[in-house]
Amino acid sequence: SLIDHSTEGMPVRVECRLSNNLPTIIIVGAANRTVDEAKERIRGAFQASGITLPRQRITLNLAPADVPKAGSGLDVAMMAAIMLAAGITGRTPAHNEAFIGEVGLDGTIRPVRGVIGKLIGGRKAGITTFYVPSDNQQQAAMVPGVHIIGMRHVQDLLTVLRSGYDPDKPSTLATGLNSPDEHSAGMLTPVVPDHSPVPSVDDLNGQDQVKRALLLAAAGGHNILLDGPPGTGKSMAARCLAGLLPPLSPEEMLEVTQLHSLNQYDYSRPVTHRPLRAPHHSISYTAMVGGGSIIRPGEISLAHRGVLFLDELPEFPRSIIELLRQPLEDGVVTVARNRDTVIYPAQFILAATSNPCPCGYRGTDHATSSRRCACSPSAVQRYRTRTSGPLLDRIDLVVPVDQVDHGSLLGNEQHNDDYKLSEASIKRLVLSVRAIQQRRFGKTGVLNATMDAAALKRHCAADADAKRLLNQAARQLGLSARAYLKCLRLARTIADISGSDNVCLPHVSEALRYRAEAGDRTDGP
Repeated sequence: SLIDHSTEGMPVRVECRLSNNLPTIIIVGAANRTVDEAKERIRGAFQASGITLPRQRITLNLAPADVPKAGSGLDVAMMAAIMLAAGITGRTPAHNEAFIGEVGLDGTIRPVRGVIGKLIGGRKAGITTFYVPSDNQQQAAMVPGVHIIGMRHVQDLLTVLRSGYDPDKPSTLATGLNSPDEHSAGMLTPVVPDHSPVPSVDDLNGQDQVKRALLLAAAGGHNILLDGPPGTGKSMAARCLAGLLPPLSPEEMLEVTQLHSLNQYDYSRPVTHRPLRAPHHSISYTAMVGGGSIIRPGEISLAHRGVLFLDELPEFPRSIIELLRQPLEDGVVTVARNRDTVIYPAQFILAATSNPCPCGYRGTDHATSSRRCACSPSAVQRYRTRTSGPLLDRIDLVVPVDQVDHGSLLGNEQHNDDYKLSEASIKRLVLSVRAIQQRRFGKTGVLNATMDAAALKRHCAADADAKRLLNQAARQLGLSARAYLKCLRLARTIADISGSDNVCLPHVSEALRYRAEAGDRTDGP
């Protein structure tokens, strides 16, 4: 039998029968249009490869027949089934072998979407050897514990089916055995990092408070909102956050690449850096959450293990902003449609920016800016309430960003004497604090910002003065239970940065300053 599987990871058995009727190809088994169109691709590939297609009725059954099939990844398996049924090949593939790939009219074997998910699903079903398109081979090499054989042309497929792959004989096939260690990824060829341009924190002259907040967000995985007038560097600072995060681990790289290979156009490329997704405020519901006729992840899931950057948060439609509430709380997003339900991971850091009013100049220092706010109190109120209280409750750090003295913009002098917050020092601190959290929570990917209530009670014990201040501030600021606990989680990160085992008064005091800014945004003008 020949096995392939869909993007959902379910193995599909391709069966072929030849009968003496009018020559045609029939595909049955809940195949969608893309799968059905494989008939013409297979005819062209047979002709281009110099292989005679049987002049018989060819019936291909995709089992299980009641599961919808989509995509072009079944092409190679269907070709192999036809070759086997026609006697063109003499070797029946073993039960632990699978064929994945799309064929072109010229006989080339082309890459497909979601190859990592296919390999993981096949591995769970007991498949250990995968024949994949060569262009997918670098991605496939990230999955440990499987044997990968790359194919570029139908002639490679014919070679495999006639004699099998013998590692002791010279071959044009590119092969490799990935490491069986679940915590390491075997690479058939070196992965070239796909660096995205991310601004440097060192370019944020005179913004020490913002740098400090970025350090806290990166170290503990805390959500952050930068609030200030136009031109103060809010957007640049938010983009810097992705560059401060530690490198992806092999497990995270596999997870992120699997998600991106389902959606992006360059779906055969491994993702080696932390994602930075920055959708425009005109984004649709489906593009943000995921879905479509063929369910694919949206921006919320594509930011998994990275940063979701929403520039000018109040300009996004209220319906789009409120979509973030459940993923920020649960770390997953559920896409439910009539025929299927898919749960995608969505553990990201939200980095957002906003202005204090529609024109952006409310409360600016007239000594550094000639612009004055002309917005009415009602306009300011409407603008500020576009961001709902429940969403602000899920944001740990609300940071005011002030105007910078123009004379410091092009200077080389450093303005971070208080915190020594250069990019290099921030990255060192982030790695150090992440290591503390890994020892604290184990290898579970849990950070201070996402620890549950039981872990919070165990690891966020505050001294008497800190508890007194936190309780007093909670009454004065009207903090919800969620906001109260978020302050404690942020204080835990501040304590980790300072090297303290306990949460003390200075740590809670600093955490409350960021929460007080969030409270100011929900008040009237």
